[in-house]
Amino acid sequence: MAKKCVHKGCGKTYEDEGAADDCVYHPGPPVFHEGQKGWKCCKPRVLTFDEFLAIAPCTTGKHSDVDDTPPSDAANGTPVQPGALEESLPAPAPRRPTAQAATPRADAPAPPPESEDDDPSIALKAGMTCRRRACGATYKDGDRDGESCVHHPGAPIFHEGSKGWSCCKRRVLEFDQFMNIEGCKTKARHLFVGSGKKSNQGEEEKLETVRNDFYQTSTSIVASLFLKKIEKSTAVIEFQPTQVKLDLRTTDCKRYQTEVPLFGSIKPEESRFRILGTKLELTLAKADGASWPVLRSDDKPTGEIIQAGRAGMA
Repeated sequence: MAKKCVHKGCGKTYEDEGAADDCVYHPGPPVFHEGQKGWKCCKPRVLTFDEFLAIAPCTTGKHSDVDDTPPSDAANGTPVQPGALEESLPAPAPRRPTAQAATPRADAPAPPPESEDDDPSIALKAGMTCRRRACGATYKDGDRDGESCVHHPGAPIFHEGSKGWSCCKRRVLEFDQFMNIEGCKTKARHLFVGSGKKSNQGEEEKLETVRNDFYQTSTSIVASLFLKKIEKSTAVIEFQPTQVKLDLRTTDCKRYQTEVPLFGSIKPEESRFRILGTKLELTLAKADGASWPVLRSDDKPTGEIIQAGRAGMA
């Protein structure tokens, strides 16, 4: 019977805990401290909630239907109450009060204006997720009549341990409870692609190249293309026997569109990809067991010994 992994950042369905499809997740609890957001188990700290959700998981393990994320922690002997998500840190040095200090500061900026309707010129694909907060509906081929999008139009608020949305009154203490707060507004249609543009970002920036790295085993190539904030709903990754076609847009209005000529041949039907917060990860199934000295056929071999086996976390 299929189960859904409850590890933070994974959420995949699986049949067997020992399956080859590894679980990549955050083993530590979320951390919200003085407006910054991150995870206890790794270093990245961001300011907005969307950036927080995009932080790439830092640990590889096995899937589980038991949530073993620590509910509490302690630092310098200071206890943390069960269910609290803030990291226990030494108190900051006192500062003189100012007129500005008395003004409440929003923990997250208001969301940018978004189109209320999908651009009819952009084709929808099965599996696309609604862009509205807390909806989570996925697009299925067919008639869209009868849709109902229940969502939060406001911004997330984290204040003195309580968590909620600016558009409604409910407040909770635990992060999992916050993620499960049901939307407070309903629209007749989901929003899968919107206008296809980021109106507040200006013109789309075309990227000619991005940094890449890879390691290999006797059967596969695992390549990482480092590009932050890839828009999953519009990403195109097409595997072909001797190349990979990419069309990647980001949420900060960048676009990387290219054809990657591969050093060797691959099996497209057995190759796969993952979109993480900071990169696109490609797992290319080799058509034979030959070693690749470089990833691209137009790269010049350096003479270095390419790592074979599992690489460390990026």
